[in-house]
Amino acid sequence: MTEYGMLINGKWTTTRKSSPVLSPATEETIATVPIADDRTINAALEAAKKAQRDWGRRTGVERGNVLRKWADLVDQNRDRLARLLSQEEGKPLSEAHGELDLGNSWFRYYAEFDRRIEGEILAADKPNEQLWIFRQPVGVVVGIIPWNYPMGVAVRKIAPALIAGNAIVLKPHEDTPLSALELGKLANEAGVPPGVVNIITGPGETVGAALVRSPIPGLITFTGSVETGKAIARSAADNVTLVSLELGGKAPFIVMDDCNLEEAVKTAVFSRFMNCGQVCICNERTYVHKRVAKEFTERFVAEVQKLKVGNPLQAGTQIGPKVNRQELEKVEGYVQRAVKAGAKVATGGQRKTGRGFSKGYWYEPTVLTDVRQDMEIMQKEIFGPVVPIMEFSDFEQGLSYANDSRYGLAAYLFSNDVHRIMRAIRDLEFGELYINRGPGESVHGFHSGWKQSGTNGDDGRHGLEHYLRKKTVYLRYQG
Repeated sequence: MTEYGMLINGKWTTTRKSSPVLSPATEETIATVPIADDRTINAALEAAKKAQRDWGRRTGVERGNVLRKWADLVDQNRDRLARLLSQEEGKPLSEAHGELDLGNSWFRYYAEFDRRIEGEILAADKPNEQLWIFRQPVGVVVGIIPWNYPMGVAVRKIAPALIAGNAIVLKPHEDTPLSALELGKLANEAGVPPGVVNIITGPGETVGAALVRSPIPGLITFTGSVETGKAIARSAADNVTLVSLELGGKAPFIVMDDCNLEEAVKTAVFSRFMNCGQVCICNERTYVHKRVAKEFTERFVAEVQKLKVGNPLQAGTQIGPKVNRQELEKVEGYVQRAVKAGAKVATGGQRKTGRGFSKGYWYEPTVLTDVRQDMEIMQKEIFGPVVPIMEFSDFEQGLSYANDSRYGLAAYLFSNDVHRIMRAIRDLEFGELYINRGPGESVHGFHSGWKQSGTNGDDGRHGLEHYLRKKTVYLRYQG
């Protein structure tokens, strides 16, 4: 077991209180981390505020070189970091390596903006004047990240914040803080100046709330649940602090009768069960055209039954445990209430038991049929290894079911009809569409939700925009 500190102003700091970090596979304590108090929260914010001025005055090339060095160090520690990530979050080791590589690609991608943060020169209305628009850092960024991708999302926030010239105070989720803290150790090696990156730990209800109430941050960027995002927005409003929210999802997976059914089945399984279904863009509800519904469902259930559940550190494991007991009980409750409302369990439907599963937070890969659109299981985010399958009669009904949600993050469509594809692109009310393929963003794309799935967004040049603010200058000179 390792005792961690928090990274504040380049130094490792502890407090009187600490909390254990449990392995979701074994329930064993693998580390302890401090619980930040008012003193350390304020110290982190003040350190960031002080350090940002000099960091923001460095050239983009200087900042980019630090990010490149940091990325090199992550590569050098890849296997060690992936194993730690798998231990604290519960995802299979192969997926942990994938998360690490994706996260590290944000360091390298945003380092490329070292010469690409540009201003504008506009034609002036008056003679002997210049009109300029500068882009400058927002100052201090507060990043609050979830437990499902603790390494990847940490870099997703840190890299654009730093290349834009900001300092950041990062708060990882209390269940999975170790990946971010290990990144912090590498930050010092990479040459990040003290105070530019600060990482503090503790519950969102106290530590996170204190961060968003502070007048110091110029931006709060949050990835997590809808209800927490709403609370953050309300608190930030008192200081008129800019907020970027990437919230929950209830992604529909639409299967048309003209598609490659084998590919649709394969992709639908992967899109639901990666990371034990704990992904905001996962296939949360599968809609299948009535002409192929029986065949699709039979094939789908057969593939789900082949999935290997087990020790996330063991080769060949495809599904690990839920991240904590509360999440396990939440998923269990969704299934029980769905069955009570009339749904049928095609496979799974209970906690995983037997040898190797007496400890930890295990749930069987589950498929539900005979569901209705108005059921809770079709409307609320499950965030676990459970998928309901529902038939529809025609394309218009499929689109209607898909859009019947308060969420608008991601959606999937399998069809070979270009006219249907174009209509879906026009009419689906989601910020991210995957057509004839599975999930996975590109670092230069734009990951943003519609409706209650968020505001602003991450990735690419559009994801960089809210880390910068504009300053307009009217300059008169002697003619």
